[in-house]
This record gives sequence, C-alpha cells and structure tokens, in this order.
Amino acid sequence: MDPARYAALFVSEGREHLGTCNQLLRELADHPDSTEPVSGLFRAMHTLKGMAAMMGYAAITDLAHRTENLLELVRGKKVTADRALVELLSEAVDALDAGVDEVAAGREAGLSFGEVTGRIDLVAGAAEPAAEAPSAMVTAGPSVAPPRKRGGPRPQAVLVRIAADAPMPGVRALLVLQQARTLGDVEGVQPAEASFQQAGFRGEFRFWLASRRAASTIIKTLSATGEVASVTVGEEAVPEEVASGESAASGSRVQHLIRVDRRRLDALMNHVGELVVARNRLLELAADEPDSELAALGGRINRLVADIQNEVIAARLTPVWQVFDRFPRAVRDLARDLGKQVALSMEGTDIEVDRSMLDEIGDPLLHLLRNAVDHGIETPAARRAAGKAEEGRITLRGRRERNRVVFDVLDDGAGIDRAAILKKAQAAGVVGDDVDTLDDDALLRVLGRAGFSTAERVTSVSGRGVGIDVVLTRIRSLGGSVELHTVAGSGTHFTLRLPLTLVIFRALVARVGGERYVVPMAFVSETVHFSEASHADLDGRPSLVLRGDVLPTIDLREVVAYPENHVPARRPCIVLEVGDRRTALVVDALLGQREIVVEQFEAPHGMPLVFSGATILADGAPALILDAASLC
Repeated sequence: MDPARYAALFVSEGREHLGTCNQLLRELADHPDSTEPVSGLFRAMHTLKGMAAMMGYAAITDLAHRTENLLELVRGKKVTADRALVELLSEAVDALDAGVDEVAAGREAGLSFGEVTGRIDLVAGAAEPAAEAPSAMVTAGPSVAPPRKRGGPRPQAVLVRIAADAPMPGVRALLVLQQARTLGDVEGVQPAEASFQQAGFRGEFRFWLASRRAASTIIKTLSATGEVASVTVGEEAVPEEVASGESAASGSRVQHLIRVDRRRLDALMNHVGELVVARNRLLELAADEPDSELAALGGRINRLVADIQNEVIAARLTPVWQVFDRFPRAVRDLARDLGKQVALSMEGTDIEVDRSMLDEIGDPLLHLLRNAVDHGIETPAARRAAGKAEEGRITLRGRRERNRVVFDVLDDGAGIDRAAILKKAQAAGVVGDDVDTLDDDALLRVLGRAGFSTAERVTSVSGRGVGIDVVLTRIRSLGGSVELHTVAGSGTHFTLRLPLTLVIFRALVARVGGERYVVPMAFVSETVHFSEASHADLDGRPSLVLRGDVLPTIDLREVVAYPENHVPARRPCIVLEVGDRRTALVVDALLGQREIVVEQFEAPHGMPLVFSGATILADGAPALILDAASLC
C-alpha cells in the first residue's frame, strides 16, 4: 500500500475521530462515573490506532495505543476518571490532533510524543498495559440468531458491504461496527473483527444487532459512516437468503455516500450563483411575454435552478460541533492561567450551517469566550463573596431562528460595569459629557470601537483594544448582527445572528428615487403603507403605531442622503425585526422579492455601516445590501 495515496483520507477520518474524543471528554468531565464516555473513547482510540498502524505512522500508533491502554484501566476501575485524568486525556487528544496536522503537512517522520506518553505511563503505574486480544471467531454465525435477552429487543441480522473502491476497507468496517454499537448490542460478527485488517478482507461482513431502533434508522446511521455501498437489515441479511439471488441493494435499504473535495463544492456554488443571476434575468424578459413559450421555459428553468440551488446548499451544510469542539480546551487553559474555575457547556451542536460560514465564525466565538473568561467570570474568592458558586458557567448555544442561525454566548459573571465604561468612553472622547448612562446598544457601540479596552493593563489575553471590534467587524461582514445584554452581578449575553449561507439568499428589493437597495428577507417582518399607519412621535423621533406597537421609523432617503425631490405621496414601510427590536424603514417603492447572489465587495473608506455587501440585479445593475441590524 502506498501511504501517500491514503494520507488525505487518514487526516479526514482522524480529525473526525478526535472530534468525537473531544465531545466524549466533555461528557466524562461532567459525568466522571459514567462508563459510556470511556467506552466511546476506547473505541475511537482503537480505531485511530488501527488506521495509523496501517499507514505506518509509528508515533501516532504508539500514543493512541498507550491512551487506549489507560482507558482500559479506567474501564476496569483501576484508574479513577477524575479531573486530572480528563486533563491528561485531553493532552493526549491534543497531541494526536497535532500529529494529524503534521501528517497533513507531510512532516510525520519527525513526530514524537515522549512527554505525553511519559505522563500516561506514570498514571498507569505498575499496571501492565492491556494486551490486545484478537477477537475470537464467533461459533454461532449470523444465520443462527443469538437468544433474545429478557426484556430486550429481538436481534436483527445486518449485512454490510463496503464500497469496492474504498481505501482501507477494514478501517471502514470497524467504523461501521463502532457506529452499530451506539445503536444496541452487537453479536455474531462474521468474519471476526481481527480479520478486518488482513489482506484478504473484501469489505463484506454480517452481524446481529439487538436494537430498539427501526430498520430504516439503522440503515441510515450505518450508511452515514462513509464509503458504505449497502446496508441490509432483516431476513435478507441472512446468508442463505442472500445466496438465493436476492439483491441486498434493492429498495430503500441502500444509501450511497461519497466524499467530495470542498473546493469542488465551492466552485459548484459559484456556478449556481451565476445561474441564479441568469435565471433572474430570464424571468424579467419572460414577464414581458406572459403567454409565450419563453415564459413557459422560464418557469421550468426557474424550478430547476431552485432545486439545484437547494441541493447544493444542503450538500455544503456542516454541523457546528466541528468548530465548537476546539473551544473547551481553550476555555479550560485560559481559566487555569487566570486562576479561575470555569465550566463551559455547549448546546445545539448539531445545528448545520454552510461550510464557508463555519470557517468564519470560529474566531468571533473564540473572542467572546475568552472575553467571558477574562472579563466576565470572577475569581473563586470574588464569587464566594458575592454568594455565587466558585465555578463560573459559560454557555455556548447554537439554534435556528427562521432562516437564520443564531449563536448565544452567556456567562454568569459580574456583568459589564456601565459606569466604568462610560467614564472611560468620556475620557477618550467617544461619548459626550452630557451622557449619564449607556443602554445595551450604546454599550455595544462603545465596546466595539477599535482600540477601546476595559483592561487595566496589557496581558497576553487583553488590554490591546482588540476583541469586540473584531467580532462586530467579522459578523457584519458576513451579513449578520450582534446584540448585547448585560446585568451587573448576573452576567452578560451576546447574541450573534447570521445567514445560513454567505452566497445566496432571498431578499426584498426597494427603490428610493432612481436607486435600488436590497433588504435580506430574514429581517423582514412585514410591509405596510406609511400613509395607512398612525403617526406618532417618540422622544421627538417620527414613529408609527402598528397594531398597538409604536415603531421608530427611518427614512431610507435620509440614510443615503438622496435629494428630497419627487417624493411619492404614498410610500411603503418595511418592518425590520432583529431579535426583539423592530423598526419601520420608509422607502419610495417595493420592487418584489429576488434570490440574490452576494458579490465580493470591498467597501470604500468612509462608507456607512448600514451596508453589509453588494449584489448584481437581474438587469446587470449593482445594488447595495442593507444591514438591518444597523438600522434597528
């Protein structure tokens, strides 16, 4: 086997297993008496060890093997899963992760993990390393069902075929078995697991699975492992019936999954974007001939483009845990350096976003988490004095909100001292001397100014005025918004709202005079006619009353400094909604909804913050995209 040929696959699979390890380590830290995280870690390390051994990566194989042995001692209750052990296992996973990165860079030859392996051996003590016992051949083949356990589910026969062209079919088979064990009890594996990594293994194996999951769920879960040609559950998986000529790849029992280079998906998304622009132009031309063949063809192409667009976007969606998994260690290390006790909990890790978005949100979220540890969470002594638990809590949550993805970063720390921020802002000339308090929005604007810092001294963590401004700049460049809510003594809550994808989204096109602007539909609550709404003044600011709610109004003509000539007597309002804030944006006309493609756009110096990007309309004219968060 040529190792270079499969190095990319090893890196991809290795990172997935190490990501699983990070999740399981969090579970183990929260529930040290639970056996499931330890078993999961053991299986992941065993698989990683086998993969590394097949590729000839001796250092990775050795560290994974020693870590596996240590986990075996934990499973046997010979070593306690305390905080120190979790920390050591985290270091081992970090070291393996660094090793996989070295493999990706082609520098695996010089790998050495002597420091980590030494500490692992020290913890293992005098206990003999757990010997690897080869899996014994099961005497009762899968054609004979094992007895049903009392009160348990009836075992079902399962037949799995790894794709014929799959590299490392033995590793793939082990991954499928590992996934099967998360669904229930696995028995009667044939051929034996020990033979999976032998040269004669062809990628086909059977076993019995006692699971309460439906057959369709089992098929979907096992197929999702990757490079699986077919999964059959039930009578057709029994050898005699398979030999009778029935196809195990019939009906809904088969799911095919392949790996696609992300660059191909990026290129495909760009082509889809151009296709959307061309589609929009075609629909405009067809609108002039509603009963023509061109209109019928335009409608058909519209449906096809929409289907292709949806499929490409779905193919690019990636769960956010792939970014979240690197945060616990960063929080833990920073808390230790600062002498604080901090627990990070993560929710909604299965929320999916576009891969391009996933790559962009990591740094802003890490900034907020580090700020929470450094500025938000108090020292154990200060928390005791305030009547709090010594351990502070930070929550990172992902969730869907309409067609947006939302990230919340909350802490139960001291909150932000508004008076101290106001004093510093006034001293720096950021806020006038006549201002006596800062609400949440004003506080965020002050904290988001480049160079503004609340730290008393410069450290490796803070004090250079880089942090919240980076978050605001990055999130707004992605077409998103940031909100802040803080209560003194109780904590701080940052909310980041972002589109699901950076490339294509639905928008409302509005006109002011002879200019057109675009508003993302994710922020549009409704549209009303300004002349039909009740007028009111709110602190001297024009407002309108809509079903009992008083909404502040913003005239887009004033925002873009358009001349006050030929103003229509009857003007529509776009009701923008960002979080719990609503604003009525007054425009001259509404031109309808469009699928728009966000173009690469470098804003000129001094451009107002109310614009978050640009697009090309169907007639080829450019239009600016309004940032709803800046208007609300």
